[in-house]
Amino acid sequence: MTTRIVCLCPGKPILRERADAVQALARAEFPDVDLSFHPQCFLQNGHFAGDDATRLEAFVATANDPQVDAIWFAMGGYGSNRIAAPAIAGLTQAAREKTWLGYSDAGTLLGALYRHGIGKPVHGPLAGDIRREGGEEAVRRVLRYLSGEEVPLEAGLDDRPAVAFNLMTLAMLCGTELMPDLSGHVVLVEEVSEHLYAVDRLFFHITQHLPGVAGLRLGRVSDVPRNDRPFGMTEEEIARYWCQRSGIAYLGRADIGHDAANAIVPFGVACSAKQA
Repeated sequence: MTTRIVCLCPGKPILRERADAVQALARAEFPDVDLSFHPQCFLQNGHFAGDDATRLEAFVATANDPQVDAIWFAMGGYGSNRIAAPAIAGLTQAAREKTWLGYSDAGTLLGALYRHGIGKPVHGPLAGDIRREGGEEAVRRVLRYLSGEEVPLEAGLDDRPAVAFNLMTLAMLCGTELMPDLSGHVVLVEEVSEHLYAVDRLFFHITQHLPGVAGLRLGRVSDVPRNDRPFGMTEEEIARYWCQRSGIAYLGRADIGHDAANAIVPFGVACSAKQA
């Protein structure tokens, strides 16, 4: 049985050479996968892969196509929030049958979908990650997962519901109409290219908006810029500090981050592979 997957770029575009590499791998190794990139993925309008109306139209049309089994976000990059609310409003029953997979800024859409109980949101590598070190294996992991094969998930998942977000993305979701109720959830967060004082500020914010969560786990905080003075705390000390202040259980590290090792985390209670 063929699994039909369509890639979208709700934020910034993907380079065509990256898309070509992903499609070549899929054709060579996954004969039962029909993988395509929506033409919108290659448009450029300033920072974005097409203007808001174009990205929204591509998202809604693909989501409502009953022949599509899964939507794989090809790239992150700012922009998902600009289309998320009207996108959710435009979805039909066909969207509820899909798996949605990505991370980084695409977490805005994953969070909004989860809030509204639409489909199966999953944190996992982007198609564009193929050019990272170990990227081909990350792409294979996603294609196996989306086609229903048994694949390893983030090793710390248990019988409690979980979600995974980029820290900045989660902070921007907090307090908005897109934020899901995370009561009873284990929340995994990661960050990239932020000063440690900014990471501290983000933890100050999110910990005020996570009442009743089961706990928080910290993924990788990578590519931290050099500041004009040391912050004086590590990223884990920051996480522990704000968790303690807000009464959230700090549950240790998580295997997620802006890299090819970024583990798969289904939103909700984990299962080993896509469920039909």
